[in-house]
Amino acid sequence: MVEEGDRAPAFAVNDQTGKKVSLTDFKGKIVVIYFYPKDDTPGCTVEACSLRDSFTSVKKTGATVLGVSCDNEKSHRKFIEKYSLPFALLADTDKSVANAYDVWKEKSFYGKTFMGVARTTFIIDGKGIVKKVFRNVKPEDHAQEILDAIKKMKKTKGKGNKR
Repeated sequence: MVEEGDRAPAFAVNDQTGKKVSLTDFKGKIVVIYFYPKDDTPGCTVEACSLRDSFTSVKKTGATVLGVSCDNEKSHRKFIEKYSLPFALLADTDKSVANAYDVWKEKSFYGKTFMGVARTTFIIDGKGIVKKVFRNVKPEDHAQEILDAIKKMKKTKGKGNKR
């Protein structure tokens, strides 16, 4: 299980445009990687739109937002276009990123069990270290939680540099 303080697992997968994206592309920057179950489903739409609505504030912190699901590039393009999402969505079709971050889990719904992505967010610093993990995310308030965590992270970093 990936925990706070761990080195973030490396990855290289395509975004919605087919461009290969890897964690190393963001060296020196804060990265918010949020895993969600499926494009254009109720909870995932609420979460994505909440992040969209807070995107300007997140961007002002210098952070990059990346959404990850097991949907393909075409599905991601439709989701982005439908809801005007301003951030990249990564197509983890082989579940390699979900497995590396240990978010591919057994889930249950109405008594049926199945494998799927557990809604989880990781905030990674510019050195590739996981600084914050949000598990069992509630989509409605998550964007504000992310913003608060980034601000706290930056404040803590600033205090440490003044010594």
